[in-house]
Amino acid sequence: MRGILTVIGKDKVGIVAAVSNKLSQLDINIEDISQTIMDDYFTMIMSLTLPHDSDFSQLRTEFDSLSEELAVKITIQNAEIFDAMHKL
Repeated sequence: MRGILTVIGKDKVGIVAAVSNKLSQLDINIEDISQTIMDDYFTMIMSLTLPHDSDFSQLRTEFDSLSEELAVKITIQNAEIFDAMHKL
């Protein structure tokens, strides 16, 4: 199963490390990553491969906790839904 994860927030040390560590704990592989800093704001998007039995509701709960800890906005969603939302 494929997923898309995005992160937006004030830049600070450890965001990539914390998100990557959480993904590893959940047995989620990072397939591609793009990140940039714009006027002190960190932005990142990741393409992920998840276990087939992944529950996105449970994953959102996991990443909501990490969002609060890092003071950033993290979203994770099924790539099929992401693709459908962004088709012209």
